[in-house]
Amino acid sequence: MADASTQADRIDATTYLHPRTLARLGSFELRAKHIVEGVMSGMHRSPYQGFSVEFAQHRPYVAGDDIRHLDWKVFGRSDKLHLKQYQQETNLDQVILVDSSGSMAFGSRMFQEASGAGRKVGPRGELEWTKFDHATALAAAFSHLSLRQGDRVGVTVFADSVRAMVRRSSQQGQWRQIVEALSAHPVEAETDLPRVVDLTLAKLNNRCLITIISDFYTDPEQIRTALARCKHRRHDVIVCRVVDKQEEEFDFRDAAPFEGLEGEGRIQLDPRAIRKDYLEAFQEHAAQVRKISRSFSFDDMRVCTHDWLGPTLAAFVAKRNARIKRSKTG
Repeated sequence: MADASTQADRIDATTYLHPRTLARLGSFELRAKHIVEGVMSGMHRSPYQGFSVEFAQHRPYVAGDDIRHLDWKVFGRSDKLHLKQYQQETNLDQVILVDSSGSMAFGSRMFQEASGAGRKVGPRGELEWTKFDHATALAAAFSHLSLRQGDRVGVTVFADSVRAMVRRSSQQGQWRQIVEALSAHPVEAETDLPRVVDLTLAKLNNRCLITIISDFYTDPEQIRTALARCKHRRHDVIVCRVVDKQEEEFDFRDAAPFEGLEGEGRIQLDPRAIRKDYLEAFQEHAAQVRKISRSFSFDDMRVCTHDWLGPTLAAFVAKRNARIKRSKTG
């Protein structure tokens, strides 16, 4: 019989992190549990390992230390025992900001398996998977990665102001509080990123990793202002831009009323007549968000509601780790 670790290696983590799987579950608590299972099964192989584990320095071996951390190359050169110390030992605080503004309520992906009281369904009873659903799933995955490593993590759900906040902690009950905070629903309000970032930074007295999960449908100058304040305070930032496939492709065929989700009202449009201009504007805005993020040397990540979270997250973590390694060696 194969041992438990071998069996876990055979589990396809993306099965747990697929939107179809997550959408079938009625409550966010159940979805969060499946996200944990997906992350945990994926952690048996690298790219999940070492999200915040960075080599920092050596220190002399002391009797009783874990010999797994001995650096045998140093021993071979100096005939002395030294342990590798990692950045994780000093703890990396992660603060995750999740956008719950009106535009995050949009979703074009529908599933036939409708379940869950209070969740939005289509005209034929299909379950809708929104950008906010995808954002909270990603936030839960990031949170669990940090907690699994013993790091402190906090979560803020925001729109024009802070809607819910979980202070940073690595204690056992932290996961439950994060799940409850992420069970919120989008509100019909605009995104005020600079204000929310200011409120967040006011509570931080040490350098943190700030992960912002949003569609970033706001003035690019507001995005620049918010990220500049993070950079000034010497925080690292991950910019996670959540998009829906229909937003990227605008593949609507028939004239219909289009309604703004943040109080803009309703207007009758022929989507085919404006598709070219819309796509140009959409792509230009996305390019601006990327350019602003990279101008501060922050990592940016595009996440689509129609994609599995497993491969997307794994590819991003691997890329980020490679960049960090290059910056330290080059």
